[in-house]
Amino acid sequence: MRPTTPQLAISRLFDAPRKLVYRAFTEPEHLAAWWGPIGNSLPRDEIEFDVRPGGFQRWTEVNAADPGLRVHVHIDLTDVVEGELIDGVMRVSGRLRQGIEPFETRLRIEFHDDADGRTRLEIRQWLPEHLARPSEEGWRQAFTKLDANLANVQPTTER
Repeated sequence: MRPTTPQLAISRLFDAPRKLVYRAFTEPEHLAAWWGPIGNSLPRDEIEFDVRPGGFQRWTEVNAADPGLRVHVHIDLTDVVEGELIDGVMRVSGRLRQGIEPFETRLRIEFHDDADGRTRLEIRQWLPEHLARPSEEGWRQAFTKLDANLANVQPTTER
């Protein structure tokens, strides 16, 4: 039986408009620039998106230290509201780090406008409890890369 409350709940502010942060999650070239722990990469030819309710997102993440570690991520999208919401079931498989077996998690990402043109991102994951801490660290490292990516894509404005 799946838990009713998420094991992972992250709220994060980004200094970029909501539309741009949403694109970072829904356009392959943007996702490839920031997804995963620092050093890991997503081969562009292994990313396929059909972002809509009933659609999917698929990609492969390659480990920087051991390129043989290839994580396959497939999200079956159940609810998508452009610029506001991505919700679905994420399946993670492939050759994973030692001690981590393939798993499934519900993933819900909400995009909210915040003050001064910033975006508040709310992420919820319902996953095996022993994966909550490593998943949170993975998000933290990915967000470091996303911050840098958004700064490069976003036009600078005077405040």
